[in-house]
Amino acid sequence: PVCSVPYIERIVMAIGIEKLNWEKIKSFFWNAIVGAILISIVGFSWWGWVLESTAQLEATQSAEKSVNDRLAKICVYQFGKDPEKDLKLKELKGRSSWNRGDYLKNQGWATMPGEEEPDHGVAEKCVELLMEIS
Repeated sequence: PVCSVPYIERIVMAIGIEKLNWEKIKSFFWNAIVGAILISIVGFSWWGWVLESTAQLEATQSAEKSVNDRLAKICVYQFGKDPEKDLKLKELKGRSSWNRGDYLKNQGWATMPGEEEPDHGVAEKCVELLMEIS
């Protein structure tokens, strides 16, 4: 034979596996795992990270709020065109805050042009706007 050192031992010598410090490697991996967990905790707690489902929900709620804010102005406009608006505004103010949205829906002001049914979100925002301007 050309070389008296067995094949496996030559590979070990070439790679230098026997020189590796396995305690340092284990320590490195445990530290990496702990670091990943800590970064995840801090990220979701303080840095504002959210799951995709949460981001989707927040985006949907934000879009609905924006649409309701815009459509509530149409509701206020429809209120302004009502010939009995002053009397109805007094009635609206006399109701509890829980019933005001329903009152607006019954008057038809929260029903948008082209729609069959009034929108609850629009009615609630419209109540806010009417209370601010009166």
